[in-house]
Amino acid sequence: MPVDIQVRRIYDDPAPRDGTRVLVDRVWPRGVRKDAARLDDWAKGVAPSSELRKWYGHDPAKFGEFRRRYTAELAGPEPEAALSRLRALAAAGPLTLLTATRDVSHSQAAVLADLLQPRAEGSRAEGSRAEPGEGGEPVCWAHLVCPDCGAMESEGHRPGCAAGPPGPGLTPLPAAPGG
Repeated sequence: MPVDIQVRRIYDDPAPRDGTRVLVDRVWPRGVRKDAARLDDWAKGVAPSSELRKWYGHDPAKFGEFRRRYTAELAGPEPEAALSRLRALAAAGPLTLLTATRDVSHSQAAVLADLLQPRAEGSRAEGSRAEPGEGGEPVCWAHLVCPDCGAMESEGHRPGCAAGPPGPGLTPLPAAPGG
């Protein structure tokens, strides 16, 4: 049974249908006073890393790759805990994921809304690499996705991936400073 999850901009006026309102950005949105935001929660732990956010730059042409890299990031302990909290909120009633992003359909909030929808056995989210019949949500197997190139590690890395053999292809994220 689908849950009622919507994605909206934090700059939009709250609506009665919003239910629980959760900001899913890592940084606080410009021009929004914390006391006027009318939030129930701020799930920073589920937001994409600063490196991934800067690489993506909200370029719709990079959205598929962003989705793969972001899903891989969601396999960490902090994001998994934040996702569990969001699942519980969604199960309890309407949930609105808020972001400052102008194009909400190409945002991390849209990816999260899709991941939080219950999946039937054998179904998969758009852009996911699950095999038919494998079932489960992408977050359940995100630890198997290479964070640099977004490929399933069992299938081998994409050309140009820093973790795989050298060659032309996608440009991996730069290494974090000091790491």
